[in-house]
Amino acid sequence: MAASACATGLRGSLVSSFHGTWGTSMMGEDYPALIQSVPRYVRVGPPVRSPPCMKNVNEGKGIFAPAVVVTRNIIGKKRFNQLRGKAIALHSQVITEFCKAIGADGKQRQGLIRLAKKNGERLGFLA
Repeated sequence: MAASACATGLRGSLVSSFHGTWGTSMMGEDYPALIQSVPRYVRVGPPVRSPPCMKNVNEGKGIFAPAVVVTRNIIGKKRFNQLRGKAIALHSQVITEFCKAIGADGKQRQGLIRLAKKNGERLGFLA
């Protein structure tokens, strides 16, 4: 008898104030007010990304920039980029051979290649 009284008392204290169904609690009277309180500028979906900008910050600067721009205009952008790619590849090979000759490791070689790129930008070769 005492066990049933405890169970009944316990059950009585666990009664919630929830009256209704899940539908009325989720879509009840406050739902329209909640929807109107959300700002309209919130975008739902994946963020919009702008395309990456691959422009050279030193464009038009450097002692060789005018010659590079004139050459690009004369032979065309496509052909110019092909020649530039070949020149960069040859220069990287020269740096690699130099590193082999002096016994420099790959990390030092990469550092020299980065330095060559920075110098090329400053001088206007990458205009």
